[in-house]
Amino acid sequence: MLKHIKNLLEGSAYALAITLTILIIYLSLASTPKIMGIVNISDKILHLVAYFVLSLSWFFAVRSSHFQIKSKVGIGILVLILSVILEFLQGSFTNYRTADYYDIVANTFGIIIALISFRRMLLFYHAI
Repeated sequence: MLKHIKNLLEGSAYALAITLTILIIYLSLASTPKIMGIVNISDKILHLVAYFVLSLSWFFAVRSSHFQIKSKVGIGILVLILSVILEFLQGSFTNYRTADYYDIVANTFGIIIALISFRRMLLFYHAI
């Protein structure tokens, strides 16, 4: 079962990373209903998890590609730049969202945790 999932993920790694990127962009800029009262989790934890997953998806997608961006740090920086741009857009072009620098800090921690844990996850991935 795990081999089947692994083969499926390998075949669609870029599609998954692109889809997650578009989803995060949409969720960052769209007017969404206030569910934070229902979900009793800090919005910073949601930011951390979202950017952790986004970073990991790009690390896995690019790990065996022929693209020039092979450095995990480079990918992390690009994801962080996306985070900063989205916060700027929230503060400048929406009236239903506000820019929060602590969101960028939470996003950065998500990226850093992904950088640190990727090697261990890759070892598990190759063991399948």
